[in-house]
Amino acid sequence: MGTYDIIIVGAGPAGIFCALQAAGQGYKVLMLEKGRPLEKRNCPAKNDGGNCLKCKNCSIVCGWGGAGAFSDGKLTLSSQVGGNLAQDIGEEKLRKEMEEVDRVYLEFGAPEHVYGPSPERLEELEKKALMADMKFVAADLRHLGTGHSTKILQEMYRRLQEDGVEIKTNTKVSQIWVEKDTLQGVKTQAGEEYRGKYVMVAPGRENASWFEEEARRLGLSLSINPVDIGIRVEVPSVVTHDITRDVYEPKLLYYSKTFDDRVRTFCMCPHGEVVQENNQGLITVNGHSYADKKTNNTNFALLVSKTFTEPFREPITYGHYIARLANLLGGGVLVQRLGDLLAGRRSTRERLERGQVEPTLKEATPGDLSLVLPYRHLKSLIEMLEALDCMAPGIYSRNTLLYGVEVKFYSSRIEVDKNMETQIPNLFVGGDGAGITRGLMQASITGWMIGKAIVYRIKEERSR
Repeated sequence: MGTYDIIIVGAGPAGIFCALQAAGQGYKVLMLEKGRPLEKRNCPAKNDGGNCLKCKNCSIVCGWGGAGAFSDGKLTLSSQVGGNLAQDIGEEKLRKEMEEVDRVYLEFGAPEHVYGPSPERLEELEKKALMADMKFVAADLRHLGTGHSTKILQEMYRRLQEDGVEIKTNTKVSQIWVEKDTLQGVKTQAGEEYRGKYVMVAPGRENASWFEEEARRLGLSLSINPVDIGIRVEVPSVVTHDITRDVYEPKLLYYSKTFDDRVRTFCMCPHGEVVQENNQGLITVNGHSYADKKTNNTNFALLVSKTFTEPFREPITYGHYIARLANLLGGGVLVQRLGDLLAGRRSTRERLERGQVEPTLKEATPGDLSLVLPYRHLKSLIEMLEALDCMAPGIYSRNTLLYGVEVKFYSSRIEVDKNMETQIPNLFVGGDGAGITRGLMQASITGWMIGKAIVYRIKEERSR
């Protein structure tokens, strides 16, 4: 169906930044994305009373721009947050790549303002966290905002098309094509074959399980990352204002007293709304903060990280099981007041209406999260809510809303070198779905680095 210099699988941040490196240099570059173009990524549930229709390819989590297209759009300007690339490529190189990628986002319209505490404020927040038995991780942050993110991504799409990159959406890659240990290209679900000397795969979280299966089929080495399972918390914005006004997204780490499990805050959305996502038929919860509209609530995730050891090697399957159980009980996302959870009873519509926090996810089903989450996870989450109340009084309130479940499907990590190249020559992988990163900035950096490495190699070959 065609021969290319570079084939990029997945049009999320990693895939896009790889393409930006290679575009406009006379190379034949093909991008394949199973989801829709950005302008056609419309969730039909919005026209159906908010009920998820369980589309085959969810427009919220796949399509041009990846899952981040409609997310909060946070560029974390710290090597300590969003992945472990510092361990892979070194602190100095990561900071250099981060500066370059940040400049690219600015070039395409990212806001100039960077959130970050003053030294005095940082010391105050660190002290408060320490007194509550938590660690505060300082991280400057550039907030794109849901809505503005799509404008930036659309401009990137336009630029790549102008520079000759061929982009095929609604095209699902089913197989990485390797013959006799030599990379040939990729094959699609529709039976198309695309040949390419260099292939970059950025599957995204939604396709993490597919990529894990492909990696095992190809004999690539995998290591098991922790699986992150938890809840999304929703409180009045005034409760968290003191810790979000300067930092926007505070990163807090806690080790539970009972089990010594790692619990962390993730994706805090001041004045945002809670949303549901369809991950291959599983309905999970997430949060957004919009660039142009605000609610009276703030939401954030609390995630418990659990590392499994031998003989269990399927953390993604474990996460699917927990999410499936929530869907079985509630038909989708469950919501429960903290007071009801502590009292050992399920929440009802009447109890939610009596509360002081109006749910922003109207479609969530009142229920009982203790029937879904393992006791170990639930105990650790409750302990951290108590600890957070020391920093932001009001979080550990009976009216606080808890949505479940939130699961991050990026568990198995592919073994790669410093250029993100796998054991199969010329096959590169990047982003969250490969288990390498855990956030927008570091995912973008992997694509940027891969693009550099491929372009350099092509130039070397052609100069001989």
